[in-house]
Amino acid sequence: MEGDRISYHESVRRAYERIKQDGMTNIWDRYEAQGLGESPDKRCPFCQAGARCDLCSNGPCRADAAKDKRGVCGITADGMAMRMMALRNVMGTSTYHYHTEQTVRTLRATAEGRTPFEIREPGKLRDFAARLGVDASGSDAEVALRLCDFAEADFNRKADQPSLIVEALATPERKETWKKLGIFPGGVYGEMLRVTSSCLTNVDGYYQSLALKAMRMGIAMAYQSQIVNEYCQDIIFGVPRPHPMRVDLGVLDPDYVNALPNGHEPFLGFAMVQLARRSEWQEKARAAGAKGLRVIANIETGQEMIQRWEMDDVFYGFTGNWIMQEAVLASGCVDLFACDMNCSMPIDPAYAERYRFKLIPVSDLVAFEGVTDRLDYVPEEAEAQAARLLEMAIANFKERRAAVEPLAGLPQGDAVVGFSTESILEALGGSLDPLLDAVKAGAIRGIAGLVSCTTLRDSGQDVHSVAVAKELIARDILILSMGCGNGAMQVAGLCRPEAAELAGAGLRGVCEKLGVPPVLSYGTCTDTGRIADLLAAVSGALGGVPIPDLPVVAAAPEYMEQKATMDAVFALALGLYTYVNPVPTVTGGPNLVKLLTEDCAEVTGGVMRLETDAAQAAEGMLAHIESKREKLGL
Repeated sequence: MEGDRISYHESVRRAYERIKQDGMTNIWDRYEAQGLGESPDKRCPFCQAGARCDLCSNGPCRADAAKDKRGVCGITADGMAMRMMALRNVMGTSTYHYHTEQTVRTLRATAEGRTPFEIREPGKLRDFAARLGVDASGSDAEVALRLCDFAEADFNRKADQPSLIVEALATPERKETWKKLGIFPGGVYGEMLRVTSSCLTNVDGYYQSLALKAMRMGIAMAYQSQIVNEYCQDIIFGVPRPHPMRVDLGVLDPDYVNALPNGHEPFLGFAMVQLARRSEWQEKARAAGAKGLRVIANIETGQEMIQRWEMDDVFYGFTGNWIMQEAVLASGCVDLFACDMNCSMPIDPAYAERYRFKLIPVSDLVAFEGVTDRLDYVPEEAEAQAARLLEMAIANFKERRAAVEPLAGLPQGDAVVGFSTESILEALGGSLDPLLDAVKAGAIRGIAGLVSCTTLRDSGQDVHSVAVAKELIARDILILSMGCGNGAMQVAGLCRPEAAELAGAGLRGVCEKLGVPPVLSYGTCTDTGRIADLLAAVSGALGGVPIPDLPVVAAAPEYMEQKATMDAVFALALGLYTYVNPVPTVTGGPNLVKLLTEDCAEVTGGVMRLETDAAQAAEGMLAHIESKREKLGL
């Protein structure tokens, strides 16, 4: 593995060479070591096909559909593959919802005046409350508390008690479809309980039943977990609006104290920025010998932050997505790595010892072998906790600067970030009409929601994501990018207005007229729900066109983890053409594959498409978009 097989990004390839020279274990070498024979991508064929199970003591079992070889309990390869997928979906849902619970908890404490935060978007607060049927009269604090009460009550509705949040936010056509299929959900906790219990040995081994249960849980997750989470974060920290942002590893300057919040929850990251912008904290850093104190955005916590707050010399920039983590840490520029609930690697303590930075878990979910210091986030203590973290970073500076030779001259780029439904509407003069007119006229053929992780399967970090994005915009398909895939787009330069040069003539003209990139930075993986809400608005603006009939697609060119599998299942329930890569671990179940890639289109309108070639993947998405345009008479 070398060159582009490592990463699309020069900065990461350079950092990899340093890591190798230092004799450090790293994600690329570990990935290669997992391969069989001479291929880093080859794995056990049963595991790779999803036809392996070790849930009970009779296993591990292997299944072979061609020979009707079943598990000891009698489960087929289709059931085995879908059952393991459903369990991954539960993990994804629970992790999404943990974040949401922390956000609601933070909004409640903020409304009570017990955090360093404030309600920055009272208009969004009242609008969202009204959409949910919550009384929007009274003070901001009163409305926020009622909103929190309503959301938490809905989360805890039993599975047989239909969700009021889904009822309020989903389109009439989708709600009717889901009710007919029996997949209109109750509360998200009840749905997780139902799916998990179904996956017990000798309970539900039928792949179709498990797929429907997973979709039902995905609907609950998207509306209750994702939309509530992002909209409540908007209320506290601001609605994303377009602004420039520095990106890539060059944002790390070794002569500054660099504090990096990492993971998916932005609460302590924002609290650190608020403190670091005060002159007394900059003086503390200078007294330690540094040029100043900076908070550097990292991974999805960083995405949450950069979408909402503008850069300056304190909140300086964004590094990249999760596979860059060891490259970031090996830069020799990090003083504090504060790890919240997702995307901090078990190997981080070895990097902390070698590159002399302070590694601190700030979520009760996160633990590292050998690391005993921690500072679990408590909303009411956020300012004091942020101060303690900054003190650790400053105290670390002298040791790190004396002991570690930093990587010099790493690349730094720029991106325009902060697009949201509201900011897109603002840019279009308050109406979706200019965007829809461009779609109707054919300048924009359609829209792709790129909701992706990043992975080393079959290609280097971000290589396939960037290739697919370039192929899509060349075909006049506008991209809304989310998740770690969004970091790929930003660092690769596709979120710059100048990237319009890579687009087809129609999309290029629209971008130049509006002064926007062909890839709109739309947020994190949690923003999957936000895009569902945008599609509902588009559907309404077109007079109630069903979502499955819109010229839109979902794309996950480099999905990786359990949250991504839940996003894909929700996209199918929403009725979207859903492109995924690499090939999921379900191929051992031929009936399941047929359900996902063919039959689902007749059930929910959604369909999964698999393709390893970027150009062919883009052609497939374009063909789907053109078929929908023809159906709409466009």
